[in-house]
Amino acid sequence: MRIHLLEPLRVPEEKINELAQPLIDAGHTFKYFDQKTTDTDELIARSKDADIITIANNPLPDEVIEANPNMQLINVAFTGVDHVNTKLASEHDIKVANASGYANTAVNELVIGLVLGLYRQIPKSDADVRLAEDFSGPFQGREIKGKTVGIIGTGKIGLETAKLFKAFGAHLVGYNRSEKEAAKDLGLEYLSLEEVLKTSDIVSVHLPLNEETKGFIGKGQLDLMKSDAILINAARGPIIDNQALADKLNADEIAGAGIDVFDGEPPLDSDNPLLHAKNALLTPHIAFLSDESMDIRAQIAFDNIQAFIDGHPQNLMN
Repeated sequence: MRIHLLEPLRVPEEKINELAQPLIDAGHTFKYFDQKTTDTDELIARSKDADIITIANNPLPDEVIEANPNMQLINVAFTGVDHVNTKLASEHDIKVANASGYANTAVNELVIGLVLGLYRQIPKSDADVRLAEDFSGPFQGREIKGKTVGIIGTGKIGLETAKLFKAFGAHLVGYNRSEKEAAKDLGLEYLSLEEVLKTSDIVSVHLPLNEETKGFIGKGQLDLMKSDAILINAARGPIIDNQALADKLNADEIAGAGIDVFDGEPPLDSDNPLLHAKNALLTPHIAFLSDESMDIRAQIAFDNIQAFIDGHPQNLMN
């Protein structure tokens, strides 16, 4: 098999070489490109003649899929695969695998960080202290303990996030297409989406992005939230109507929002509504990004390759 890694995986090259060596020893060829690119022609060149390509979270243009008749597996070192045309891949008899689970801990810890950042006004407090003698006094915050936390999407990441909120002493409610026994065992109470939004002090979104979830939370859903509630999104940006969210924040109809994902990847356009919204704590799509999660991701990516070669592919998305 000809195996091409089209972009770096944020681990040292020594780690890549270590993971690739068993494949090379087994007679497969391995090429590693250590610089990112979004240029379609360059991606076509990098994937030329490859049986297996590995990418991360950069979009894979359709032209790359169509240009290589040898391609058998698109190995996505990421949880979401909405940046790959899985339908087109299936039409070309190409399997698509992901690296589900690598960032569960990283994502749910950032969710807690965003909540604490909003509840305790950590960024503002830091800025205020730096005013030195012009410091006007401390901000009085809120505690997670005793709050109702609504988990929208109780898959693996949503479930792990719920566990952390439970450790803080929160009451858990949730919404999902199907109820999970593991969530119920935590004490999470399943409600309708409307009831979750109406009753929660903290709403945390953990849905995948697909045709059903794009715009899932719009003005009508945001109107249901309490004026002192906060919304956290470390899932996918287009799940929420960000203009509607910015309008609610600026009207003081929602107390705050912690947002790690947007309609596109940062850098954002200067007119992005969330950049100018009140009480919005923004991070540049880093929920998945930790030293530990990158090591796990690289391991899963190479495990996917080996499993595919061995004839029992894993983590398939089509």
